[in-house]
Amino acid sequence: MIHPPASMVSELSAWNNGRGVSLETWTECIGNFKLAVGYATIFWPKFVLFEDYIFRENFSVDSLRGFEKQNNGNKQCTEWVINHLHLDGIHHHGCEDISEDKLIFLGKTLKEVWEAKLLWQFPDRPCTVEFYQPEDKKNLVEYQISFWQKKHETPK
Repeated sequence: MIHPPASMVSELSAWNNGRGVSLETWTECIGNFKLAVGYATIFWPKFVLFEDYIFRENFSVDSLRGFEKQNNGNKQCTEWVINHLHLDGIHHHGCEDISEDKLIFLGKTLKEVWEAKLLWQFPDRPCTVEFYQPEDKKNLVEYQISFWQKKHETPK
């Protein structure tokens, strides 16, 4: 059973005359197919191989070239910045129900899904998927997910 983020427990518990509902049932009741289609592009994105890089589909070649210069050719940094996604950006600015626990739930889930998708799509190009959580947990705009190929990792 998937346990919902703490900030959703009271809302889910109020459903069904106080007997509560699961996340899945709640989604069935208030979700819509337009959002489901949109979320599919985030939770199962299209990844493309371009030159020696793996990127999320629809990246900008001009941005790529700029970041290559800015990062002095460091492919790990370039892949990270091109592929990064700010989790607060999956909804409109000022979305009233954003919270730390929801971003952590989404970030951990996206990390697992992107790891699985990248391994499935590029078994010969292993990747590192990072879910970045800021030191200041209340800084909700800084929760991010990204990835890069392990062969591009900078030695420690």
